[in-house]
Amino acid sequence: MTVTRWGARFMGRRFPVAIGRGGMTDDKREGDGATPRGVWRLVGGSFRADRLAHPDTLFDLNAIGPMDIWSDDPTDPAYNHGLRAQNYAPSHEKMRMTAPLYDVVLFSDWNYPDATPGKGSAIFVHHWRKPRHPTAGCLAFAPKDLRWILDRWTNHSRIIVR
Repeated sequence: MTVTRWGARFMGRRFPVAIGRGGMTDDKREGDGATPRGVWRLVGGSFRADRLAHPDTLFDLNAIGPMDIWSDDPTDPAYNHGLRAQNYAPSHEKMRMTAPLYDVVLFSDWNYPDATPGKGSAIFVHHWRKPRHPTAGCLAFAPKDLRWILDRWTNHSRIIVR
């Protein structure tokens, strides 16, 4: 899949895509709101089992629970990793949110699993809030488009952000 600020192209089809509110960058920093340029792999993901059935995909998606979080604190030893925790002190993102953004969420290998503090965390692929509404650095698609992409994604597929 090739992604530019104008859209995404995958298997001969074009899709509208939302990117980070900070545009695209070659020098990703935590909190800059930018989508990092480069080649990414998708390495896993989660879904809201209380909202939809387990998507039929090559990924072993885990159900998102109420204590699932993703650390975005560069000083946290668990930086850019998912955890199950309650009352977690370091800065983090709750994976189970009211908005349907993470009804299906795929984890990229951007700065993962060996995270460099401050080089960006939680660079996901997920549902968009509304058409082309900016993200905090992730890629976001219309739910039907993400479903189409997931149905055709293989172990050899990559995301190229230009």
